[in-house]
Amino acid sequence: MEALAQTLPIVIYFLLIILLIIAIVIGIKLIVTMNKIDRVIEDVNEKLDSLNEVFDIVNCVTEKVSAINETIVGLITTAISKIFKKFNKESEIDE
Repeated sequence: MEALAQTLPIVIYFLLIILLIIAIVIGIKLIVTMNKIDRVIEDVNEKLDSLNEVFDIVNCVTEKVSAINETIVGLITTAISKIFKKFNKESEIDE
């Protein structure tokens, strides 16, 4: 029993030292992984910033095309409504 009382604290200390070493290794690996993740996030942000410029250009072009489209549709609608108004006036005159 006396031998067990002397060896048990030594075994526990040895296991705690191993646990501490494992925790330190995991901490170091976690720091390395976080640094890699940080570099990837910075790279993605740089690429998104460059794409934002492209999307701004596309947005500007889309707005201009939409404005031109609305103008053309407005002109066509006006022309068609004038044709129908003339047709309705001629129909009313004939009646």
